[in-house]
Amino acid sequence: MSKDLIEITRLLNLYIDGAGKGNADKLNEAFHSSARWFGTMAGTDYDLDKTAFVGLMVGSPGDDGKFVAKISDIQIDGTAASATIKEEGFWGTLSFTDYFQLCVLDGRWQITNKTFAHTGGSH
Repeated sequence: MSKDLIEITRLLNLYIDGAGKGNADKLNEAFHSSARWFGTMAGTDYDLDKTAFVGLMVGSPGDDGKFVAKISDIQIDGTAASATIKEEGFWGTLSFTDYFQLCVLDGRWQITNKTFAHTGGSH
């Protein structure tokens, strides 16, 4: 495995652990300070900055014992990358496909964007 793939995988796992357990330190390490989150669920559009997303995850962690997440794809091209994570059991019943954009900024890989598709369950 390349050092880039290892680092990107580490950041994605920080997201999985941070969102699942409500760990702000892990989320803050993984995401760029200007990162954004977008998606639609149950007719509600979400457009969150980093502070709002981290606050949401700390206040309402996704893992209630049923959460399973798997990195299904990572594509790297120089200093830019995209990745996909499949999640099931988020907040107990929800499923998502998450699309991440990453790039090297300030000399290190960082997640700059997450766009999600709500693929199952209701909240």
